[in-house]
Amino acid sequence: MTPVTLTPHLFFGGNCQQAMEFYQTTFGGELTLTTFGQGPAGAHKDPNANSDVMKTKIMFAKLTGDIILTASDNPHLSETKNTGQFGLSLAGTDEAQLTSYMEKLAANGQITAPLIKQFWGDIFGMVTDQYGISWMITIPANSR
Repeated sequence: MTPVTLTPHLFFGGNCQQAMEFYQTTFGGELTLTTFGQGPAGAHKDPNANSDVMKTKIMFAKLTGDIILTASDNPHLSETKNTGQFGLSLAGTDEAQLTSYMEKLAANGQITAPLIKQFWGDIFGMVTDQYGISWMITIPANSR
């Protein structure tokens, strides 16, 4: 029996490729992209997904490496920034690596809590990136 895995899947409003290339630059790894147009004509039940506008948009993207993310463009091309209520959490013992992630995610985004030692002992910070995705970064006290 194989274990169940949980992988974040992000939805974008037409800028999925740009966002996933940003995450690849931030985290490294291999990025694969499949457009809606690469499927057979009329392959999708949603007529918007079969439209000419969507042919060049991303049906499925996967970033594989230390960080695994999947994503796609919403066939209804809503907002280009995420408006959902969720956050992604990164945790680890490599302070330099996690600090670098925080800095890269903050480019054209907004730090909502600086990456500093907190009263509970961990180094913790929060940032909303340029695509509206909220990230929490933790470096546990017992790792230093």
